[in-house]
Amino acid sequence: MLGIVAGTCVGYLVQADRSPTALPSLSQASVAQAKGAGPEPLSAAEDRKVKVDGDLRKLLLKKPSGARKGLYTVGTDGWMSLTEYAETFDKPAGAFRTLIAEDDFRRAAATTWREGSTFSVEIRLIQYRQAETSSTAEDAAADAYYWADSGARDTASWPIPGTGDGMAYVHHKPESGYGVSVYSAEAHAWRGDIAMEIWISDTKPISRTKVLDLAKRQMERL
Repeated sequence: MLGIVAGTCVGYLVQADRSPTALPSLSQASVAQAKGAGPEPLSAAEDRKVKVDGDLRKLLLKKPSGARKGLYTVGTDGWMSLTEYAETFDKPAGAFRTLIAEDDFRRAAATTWREGSTFSVEIRLIQYRQAETSSTAEDAAADAYYWADSGARDTASWPIPGTGDGMAYVHHKPESGYGVSVYSAEAHAWRGDIAMEIWISDTKPISRTKVLDLAKRQMERL
């Protein structure tokens, strides 16, 4: 016990004889910033993710100058609910169940307009909750390709430039409704987790150029 006390006293005496040690300065030398240095830019994938996770409606093509409101309303304020989207299928109840259980429907944005008195356009962007290993949007587009090219509507088809496997279709055989013959065209493609659908109708035959131009410009926004 006395040894511990003595040792402690000696320690105090040694510390007392030493000059105080200067504390480090609180201010540090400024580091020169390299000229032109800044945050790393986002990769193409990261930049696209920021874009597609924002307001999906902003990715829709804008109505052309002079275009009028569509003949019918699509969704509410540019959004289509799951129920509204399912209603666009031949069997809505089955489509509703599939979109929930298998396709992981996330959200859908849509726009429609009319040019002249009879030319009508509707565009839909359908976004899915898909993991890196799934391909829901791709599968949805593949189904659309199949149905667009089926039936007896004298259909011609062309690839959409810059989309990989995106396709545009013009149906040369019109359908009759309310005493009027209506021609139709459509386009389908996908990118990442978004499937694109374009639907066109007119009382006159629809040109290949028109549907391809709309599809190409819409896909460039994705």
